[in-house]
Amino acid sequence: MSSEQTAPETCPSKLSQSESAETSDAASSATPELSNDATQKAKERAERWKALKGRAKKSAEVNRKEVYAERRRQAVDPSETTRLNRKRDEAEFKLAKAEAEDDGKDFERKRAWDWTIEESERWDKRMEKKKKHVEDVAFQDYTQTARKIYKKQLRELQPDLESYAAEKAKLIRDDTIAETEDGELIAIDRDGEFYADANSLGFIDNKPPKGAVDRLVGDLKKAEDTRMRRRKGGDEEDVTYINDKNKQFNQKLARYYNKYTGEIRDSFERGTMV
Repeated sequence: MSSEQTAPETCPSKLSQSESAETSDAASSATPELSNDATQKAKERAERWKALKGRAKKSAEVNRKEVYAERRRQAVDPSETTRLNRKRDEAEFKLAKAEAEDDGKDFERKRAWDWTIEESERWDKRMEKKKKHVEDVAFQDYTQTARKIYKKQLRELQPDLESYAAEKAKLIRDDTIAETEDGELIAIDRDGEFYADANSLGFIDNKPPKGAVDRLVGDLKKAEDTRMRRRKGGDEEDVTYINDKNKQFNQKLARYYNKYTGEIRDSFERGTMV
């Protein structure tokens, strides 16, 4: 009876020993894997940290070089750089001209090889326009002055092409289209609302946008300010200047030298100058 009672007590102890042995074996086998994973992660973190340090060092070096370059640029006078570049270009031009003359070649013809006909024509037109502009600076009469102001206003004019295209598209949608003998479609404005002439009254119903009105008011105000600045010196003042800067310079000279040259100028006006 006692042997039957002890047998069941010994079985659980054997099972517990076997389970503990299996657990220890599993733990011992898992420990190297965990250690390998930790080592790999630590190695990856070290590599990333090293890469970040290298990137930060490179960025600092680039920033330092940019700071030094900016400091050097600020230390150099731009006008001096422009002067040196101009002198270098002049020296290169003279050297090329001297070499062409030594070789017995036409220097202007040789220079023309570097440009196309269209570029040469555009350059000649530009130089001619510049020459006319220089010759047209001096005061001639008020008609020429008004013409120059008008041309300047035309250059500064910025038409609203989008509104123009929208109105033209609306005119085409209203079936005011005719076909010519060549098959070309043209828009006919019978009421003169779009293609207005001297006899058109379509502008009466036209309502300009607020932006156009503001632009017109600004132009009128600008013209009035310019006119008042010119009249500031007096209506009876003789025109002895070609622009505002020249007028200021003449006024400065007059403040210092009029007391010495007043008698001479009066003699010139009377015609009694000896």
